[in-house]
Amino acid sequence: MRRIPLSALIGLILTGGFFFVAIFAQLIAPYKMDELVGGVWDPVSAAHWLGTDSIGRDLLTRMIYGAQVTIFVATCATILSFVTGSVLGFLAATAGGWLDQALSRFVDLLMAIPTLILSLVILTAVDVTTINLILVMGFLDATRVFRLSRAVAVDITVMDYVEAARLRGEGRGWIIFSEILPNALSPLVAELGLRFIFAVLFISTLSFLGLGVQPPLADWGGLVKENSAGLVYGIPAALAPAIAIAALAISVNLVADWVLSRTTSLKGGRGA
Repeated sequence: MRRIPLSALIGLILTGGFFFVAIFAQLIAPYKMDELVGGVWDPVSAAHWLGTDSIGRDLLTRMIYGAQVTIFVATCATILSFVTGSVLGFLAATAGGWLDQALSRFVDLLMAIPTLILSLVILTAVDVTTINLILVMGFLDATRVFRLSRAVAVDITVMDYVEAARLRGEGRGWIIFSEILPNALSPLVAELGLRFIFAVLFISTLSFLGLGVQPPLADWGGLVKENSAGLVYGIPAALAPAIAIAALAISVNLVADWVLSRTTSLKGGRGA
């Protein structure tokens, strides 16, 4: 613990705290998610630590449940994007030829369209459910992971230990998961943190626009939208979820920077 920089320690504590709240939301929340417990935008009090929202629900409770939904959707979308993007990127780099060209041009086509616009078009054509949100976010974000993983894998495939593995007769799966993946972890870990932050911001943006998490569920972006009208009257209820989004993004970024600094050296594969 003494070797961990202060910034990384702060990031670990904050990130761990957010995930702890998300996992145990049902046990921590003082009220039910949709329970009316007061008036409209009641101020901070002993009964309501963050006050109440636009229809009299406890804002702290909504924040806790919002953390669970936001982190769950962002985590699932990030995992999906990395599994899909990295596997396809490594496959394109090792296979080459027409498969590489086909995958690369398809990804270029998707990336030519702004992600937010494309996701809005898709979500207006399908039912806006949590599963569909995760699938849309995960597959659209996989294009960024594909570009990074392919670029890294192209450099690694010319290494001597990869050539030695090929000469030994190792299959493509062995080369991808035993030779390329261990040496590509450094940039992928750094990108993992950035992609998770992007997923948090993305789901919050979709919810603010009305095409994200749907009632009765709530996420932080939806909470900002629900209480944004209060800012005109000087009621800061919309600021709490906005601050939570920023705090989560900063804490994850601090952890990702520290992990990247510890994994920057390129390690030889098993075939080295």
